Amino acid sequence: MSIEDLRNALGDAHVLTGDDMAPWCRDWTGNYRWTPLCVVRPADRDGVAAVLRVAHQAGLAVVPVGGNTGLSGGTEAQGAVMLSLDRMNAIREIRPEARLAVVEAGVILSTLHDAAEAQDLSFPMTFGAQGSCTLGGILATNAGGSNVLRYGNTRDLVLGLEVVLADGRVMDLMSELHKDNTGLNLRNLMIGSEGVLGVITAAVLKLVPKPKAYATALVGMADLDDALGLLNRLQAVTAGQVEAFEFMPRRYVEEYARLHPEARLPFEAPQEVTLLIELGATAPRDAAPGPDGQPPIAAYLEEVLGEMLEEETLADAVVAQTESQRRAFWAMREAAAEVCTSRPAIICDVAVPLDKVVDFLGRADVRLASMDPDAAGIVVAHLGDGNVHYSVWTEATGEARNAIMEAVEEEALALGGSFSAEHGIGIAKRPAMARFKDPVALEAMRGIKAAFDPKGILNPGKVIP
Repeated sequence: MSIEDLRNALGDAHVLTGDDMAPWCRDWTGNYRWTPLCVVRPADRDGVAAVLRVAHQAGLAVVPVGGNTGLSGGTEAQGAVMLSLDRMNAIREIRPEARLAVVEAGVILSTLHDAAEAQDLSFPMTFGAQGSCTLGGILATNAGGSNVLRYGNTRDLVLGLEVVLADGRVMDLMSELHKDNTGLNLRNLMIGSEGVLGVITAAVLKLVPKPKAYATALVGMADLDDALGLLNRLQAVTAGQVEAFEFMPRRYVEEYARLHPEARLPFEAPQEVTLLIELGATAPRDAAPGPDGQPPIAAYLEEVLGEMLEEETLADAVVAQTESQRRAFWAMREAAAEVCTSRPAIICDVAVPLDKVVDFLGRADVRLASMDPDAAGIVVAHLGDGNVHYSVWTEATGEARNAIMEAVEEEALALGGSFSAEHGIGIAKRPAMARFKDPVALEAMRGIKAAFDPKGILNPGKVIP
């Protein structure tokens, strides 16, 4: 195969080489750098299929890429054909009555947010990279984010998929059904497979009613011991309307303040624990302002916080009074990537049972101190679903860095957790897959990979050790 074959398939302007490939030669973190054979930018599914037919015939590696915002090296593409889906950015339709959207893989998440909001609906997936990440990457990694507590992970928000297989054949799974029990669930197999089984080109996504009112607060606590009790009280009072329950410890907040001196911090005194809590009301009875101008959802939040302040379970609490104040609260949480990588860092992404988060943090801190007294854990967490981003600021290099990551993962697994929650496996967590994943499960994964991609051309060297 020559690059000329790809140019014949897509046109010269959409096959990039040399300096034109620069935006696709590194990941967001800068930890992974590479030089592809070329970068191809098809405009539609048929273009993707043409690329894969050419590559499959020649046995050339193909690495799909969307917004390239990943943290695990999943788009490393040395010597490979890098398949960018950025031109496939159409929202084909939004059907408000059915509460679904049909989108292409290159649609940026915030673009879908805006389109859904125009129909008084929401696609309830949100995280800091929403202005640059694409739906294809979200689907490929089964992304999580801040609203998993209420709406679930990506798999829970997908009805159908369109996938191009390694040999260029198209697998049409574009169902709009909520119930379809016709054989193996290939849709869910493709979601989270990180491009090693096929290239996702389009999807049918679930939409939900946009909350008519939000109640958002920052809460200060001396420690995390009573946080789960607060979450459960809020869920009971609101009948499950907690959208987000996010944890930021003191070190995180102080680093955010250092990076953003213009930001106004909510508490007069520093807090060891800061929780960002958001409730979302869709029912008019919970969202319509009362005589005091306050929606009932805000009253529910203030009632619970007031009770816990009286009990001295909480140290402080501030409820957002305006949309700008709410956005300022969220800006602190959504700066996580910037905060955690403001110094040389090992990025860890683990999950533990909800009632084991406090135990995990204590064990990880002790283990880290024994290995590298100069290191510091920099933590932020989706506390409502048990996903802890326990990253480590350290100057350690080489095997010392690997040992620290392994230690953090071991502490999560010791409590019944996982070494990967929402960032994907990519390259970074392949060693953990080899160390910790059930060997029978790995054997099954290799068999599935061989069935879908017998030549091993799709995103080789990722996910499966």
